[in-house]
Amino acid sequence: MASTHSDTLAIDYGIEIWGEGSFVVEEGVIKVAYGNRPALVEIVRKLREEGYKGPLLLRFPHLAVRNVRRLFDHFERAKKEFGYRGKFKAVFPLKVNQFPGFVIPLMASTCDLEYGLEAGSKAELILAMCYTNLGCPITVNGFKDQELISIGFLAAKMGHNITLTIEGINELELIIKESRRLGAPMPKIGLRIRLHTGGIGIWAKSGGYGSKFGLTSTELLEAMELLKRHGLIDRLSMLHFHIGSQLNHISPMKKALREAGNIYAELRKMGAKNLRAINIGGGLAVEYAQHEGRSSRNYTLEEFTNDVVFLLKEIAEAKGVREPTIFTESGRFVAADHAVLVAPVLELFSQEYSEKSLRLKASNPPLIQELYELYTSIGAKNAREYLHDALDHMESLLTLFDLGYIDLTDRANTETLVHLIIKKALTLLSDRPTKEIRDLLERIQERYLVNFSIFQSLPDYWGLGQHFPVMPLDRLDTRPTRSASLWDITCDSDGEIAFNVDNPLYLHDVDVKKEEYFLGFFKVGAYQEVLGMRHNLFTHPTEATVLFDESGEYQIESVLEAQNILDVLDDIDYDTKEVERRIRQLIDESPEIGEDEKKEILGELYLYLSENGYLRTINFEEGA
Repeated sequence: MASTHSDTLAIDYGIEIWGEGSFVVEEGVIKVAYGNRPALVEIVRKLREEGYKGPLLLRFPHLAVRNVRRLFDHFERAKKEFGYRGKFKAVFPLKVNQFPGFVIPLMASTCDLEYGLEAGSKAELILAMCYTNLGCPITVNGFKDQELISIGFLAAKMGHNITLTIEGINELELIIKESRRLGAPMPKIGLRIRLHTGGIGIWAKSGGYGSKFGLTSTELLEAMELLKRHGLIDRLSMLHFHIGSQLNHISPMKKALREAGNIYAELRKMGAKNLRAINIGGGLAVEYAQHEGRSSRNYTLEEFTNDVVFLLKEIAEAKGVREPTIFTESGRFVAADHAVLVAPVLELFSQEYSEKSLRLKASNPPLIQELYELYTSIGAKNAREYLHDALDHMESLLTLFDLGYIDLTDRANTETLVHLIIKKALTLLSDRPTKEIRDLLERIQERYLVNFSIFQSLPDYWGLGQHFPVMPLDRLDTRPTRSASLWDITCDSDGEIAFNVDNPLYLHDVDVKKEEYFLGFFKVGAYQEVLGMRHNLFTHPTEATVLFDESGEYQIESVLEAQNILDVLDDIDYDTKEVERRIRQLIDESPEIGEDEKKEILGELYLYLSENGYLRTINFEEGA
């Protein structure tokens, strides 16, 4: 999707920039670039035919597995290219997406790799123990108490290859205490180091001296002394650092590698002979941009892996130490692609302005009569001129209304006629979009009401301004003519994705009372689900997993419907039995409800309570 309103705009919405081979535009629709290439709109319609309403979260597990294998393949290629003798291993950080529809298929499909899970809490560690394939790595980051450390020891006794990464000296003291109580086998020990090098962008504070996590140089020396004193130096196996998520430049990672590589070499020389791994954390960026010149990163996966391998080899050779096993915790890179949020458009707000809504009088003010004549006579040759005239007339008429010279009916006719002229003019001029027309599109935006919650499904947009690729699922062989602002259905003015001149979104002018129009929000598989909030009590959308068999045919499996209203109330600790009792009491005691109506009204309310809170699409969902 070019940054100008060009021919490519109506075709692919920048998919060649952000798509990375996951999806393709063919025959006017966006398709999954896998198997027999099903159209997303076909998958969505199948689900809606089965009665699932509101937004849908579609999971494509093959995309997450593909990303893991790409990561391993590129590191293996780089190792071979540079003659690197260390191994490569990786873990997926559960904080990025803990949902079973993602985690379980991922672990089942990567059991041939040294790929495991990273946990940052007790609950996540239990998940890691249950779903990491035995022998594959588990790492535990974040702050720990004695209970969490004890669970780590129990995981080791179960046969797991687990490393407890120390964030503070107190945690090391707890490990020493548990080693006396529980004995061998015990977890490996990792030390998270607080590097001088900081990250870049929104998450830059994850690195640097002011970061929340990691040991200072002084604390590293103290940790080494403690490990030696208690005979546990042989359990020290890993150094860990993380300088931030979504690194859009490679240079901070290169600086961090040099710093961490030298610390690794120093600790090896101080007697940490089993220290054999450097965990470089996450940060491998995902491309979210839809427009040329707006890229989310300045490097490729090939460059990233080459730099990591080359720099660690260079340092190891210079310091005379063995080349470390390389660990990564790339979560966003693995998970983002696998999920697509699909939401139906409920309304285009300019559609309230139609010829049917005109209330022309037998005698209208002259400027309104002129507007009507502009509307009925506009054509390709005069579209630009008439558009300018209509906008000028609108300003004059609104001023006349403020001064009391025209009435409310005149004002309503003004608004309707001007919007009708704008719509017709933009259609006529869309084949030759000059800068003037593009500027006009930015001023005159269509507002699309979309059946989803930004707070629930795109919290990073609301909280951080993170852009996500968005496009319609069909009509991609037709030029979109409306500059679009997207409104969600929450009762909050922040629930809007406003039109942005730097990341413009153009959509089609459709009558949603006659035809469905679906928007797809892509790369939402990392963080969005786990951070989503229940603003206005809108819950996690209905999710479905799309799998492919050997013949390339797809199946829709593991459909998990969005929670109904009673379940949502129960989750926030309302006594739903009490809610039901109060509803029955209000019906029974209401003087406005006859005895013959009470049962019918109660039944209708129970029907609503048993459904999710998203809105029904006009006409299309009423029969679902």
